[in-house]
Amino acid sequence: MKIQEQFDQLKSKHEMALIVYHTAGFPTLDASMAHIQLFEQNGADFIEIGIPFSDPIADGPTIQHASHVALQNGVTLKKIITSVAQINIRVPLVMMSYLNPLLAYGSESLFRDMSRAGFSGIIVPDLPVEESEEWVALSKSYGIDLIFLVTPTTSDQRIRLITDRSEGFIYCVSLTGITGVRNGLPPGLFDFTRRVKKATDKPLAVGFGFSTPEQIRMLQYQADGVIVGSRIVDAIDKKEDVTGLIRRLKSATK
Repeated sequence: MKIQEQFDQLKSKHEMALIVYHTAGFPTLDASMAHIQLFEQNGADFIEIGIPFSDPIADGPTIQHASHVALQNGVTLKKIITSVAQINIRVPLVMMSYLNPLLAYGSESLFRDMSRAGFSGIIVPDLPVEESEEWVALSKSYGIDLIFLVTPTTSDQRIRLITDRSEGFIYCVSLTGITGVRNGLPPGLFDFTRRVKKATDKPLAVGFGFSTPEQIRMLQYQADGVIVGSRIVDAIDKKEDVTGLIRRLKSATK
């Protein structure tokens, strides 16, 4: 399923999208694929699959730990794409990876193999929009949405450039800092989302720090989707009831 198609369906039902992140290979590659299937079965509208990397500059301790474990397990980008191709997921899958592993893989090969495996989008946090022409062209050629991030410190001029280049949705980083569970909503968040909305009519998904149904309910009418990552990875690490957690988070989007 295409990303825009999923957002359109959710909008018709007056629902926000629940975008669930998990690090591929944590705690093992097979277990992470099983969790991805579990997410879909219990209400996730999109699944963001993180590619483990040795220097995840935007990630907090929880996801750094998951990446470290995955790399210790010998997980590679090739193994992840191969594993994803073997599971049947009907909701859109979005890869999240830093640039270096993608460059090592080869951009043309990457988009070809992602398309075959069933990915609908890709997020590359450290790809500058000003240097993205080749990536934009390849993403369009293979029908995979290239999703860019905007932050509260992004200028209005650069927001317009990013929203013009980004497809699928705009990833709104809710705060200046790294990923991780936080209490409440960041101050100024709604002013930030209003600034982004002025620049585009593409869907906005807000991430970094969201972990509870209460936080998600507070986002109603401010964004089209919410990304929950560290809370999910932490729940898996601590062997919590992930099924119940996903269901509670999804319920809050309605």
